[in-house]
Amino acid sequence: MEKGFYIATMGCQMNEYDSEFLGLQLMEYGYTPVDDPENADVVLINTCTVREKADQKAMSLLGRLSRIKAKKGEGMVLGVAGCLAQKQGKRLFHRFPELDLVVGPRELTEIRGILNAVLFQKRKMIATRLDLPPLNASKTTHQLQESQICAYVSVMQGCDNFCTYCIVPYVRGREISRSPQDILEEASFLVGQGVKEITLLGQNVNSYSWKDSSKSYNFASLLHMLSEVDGLLRLRFTTSHPKDLSDDLIRSFKDNQILCPHIHLPFQTGSNDILQRMKRGYTREHYMELVYKLRDMVPHLAITSDVMVGFPGESAGDFEQTLDLMEKIRFDTLFSFKYSDREGTVAAYMDGKIGEGEKSRRLNRLQTLQKEITLQKNMELEGKMVAVLVEGESKKGGQLMGRTNTNKIVNLSSNKGLIGDIINVIIKKAFVNSLLAE
Repeated sequence: MEKGFYIATMGCQMNEYDSEFLGLQLMEYGYTPVDDPENADVVLINTCTVREKADQKAMSLLGRLSRIKAKKGEGMVLGVAGCLAQKQGKRLFHRFPELDLVVGPRELTEIRGILNAVLFQKRKMIATRLDLPPLNASKTTHQLQESQICAYVSVMQGCDNFCTYCIVPYVRGREISRSPQDILEEASFLVGQGVKEITLLGQNVNSYSWKDSSKSYNFASLLHMLSEVDGLLRLRFTTSHPKDLSDDLIRSFKDNQILCPHIHLPFQTGSNDILQRMKRGYTREHYMELVYKLRDMVPHLAITSDVMVGFPGESAGDFEQTLDLMEKIRFDTLFSFKYSDREGTVAAYMDGKIGEGEKSRRLNRLQTLQKEITLQKNMELEGKMVAVLVEGESKKGGQLMGRTNTNKIVNLSSNKGLIGDIINVIIKKAFVNSLLAE
């Protein structure tokens, strides 16, 4: 009888990449993906724990799946993978007795051996070592869907920055890069399968570094190598840290012909006092200088960012400085969040905590301002011709969806023969989250 697996992915693009790796490991082990966890023999939740809301979602889902597991008994293996697994460890077994395995992000390569111990030795397994290399994805890592146009490639894992609010260094480990040869091989395989656009992933891609016996590589040199992959039309990356954004990387946006003119550059707050409390390693002035350099190099370059409200000690004046920075820079899009304590971080023990009501008011005001800016910037494209890589069918149905090289979503009339092509379209109508074209 055919065995099935179900993976629920929560969180960022890195988790999507990790889930793809997990899925392929299970397929090579003889399992088939299924759409319903009730029909699965192995159920895994690949979790994120960067923010409190992610924890809550994962715990809620784990509760529902535990009830399914309780009914099926040994007929189902239930596991938690990823950052929440790394953070909580054995505590998850106490809260959810139905759990069979807990696997951290660096242990995903060992999933088949861990599963063997659960199935044949009837053991509850915990695997949370951090002193392991990053996933070294081979040609067989990707479960490519039919006509898949875009794909992710991880270039590094971990983070060495230890911002006072961030749990990532504790659950993903210290920075470690993959070899450029392995990355190039993976990218070439993807392009050979029909992929046209690749997004490079890392907690801080700017820190990418590799040395062999004859040469050393930084992130800009890695981008140059990938630009020579025949058939690759577009190249993106995420995420960058401002303190490590080099002039070489900034220059790449002009010199590298397939590198998309878009950068995600988190700023978190517009206040120097709060930046220092966050231990971000740069100032408001330095961040703005980087933006000016980027726009001097490529005037139409799109800049998106992350911002947090309500960090401990954030005064009304500090918050006003954040709004002021937003108005000066005019980001294309912002991902905005309320600060939440993360167990084990320095900020969790700081004085000056902001109440939930005030954090919500600040977030609402910030998001209202950014929606106005985003809509204004999108409306500037109305009536203009832009190049769009058509990725597939729109969620709305009856339309195709693609993106500009500045990472704006465009919906257009359906013609499936265009999927995978870069076409010129006229923007007819702009919205906050998308553009309509013909």
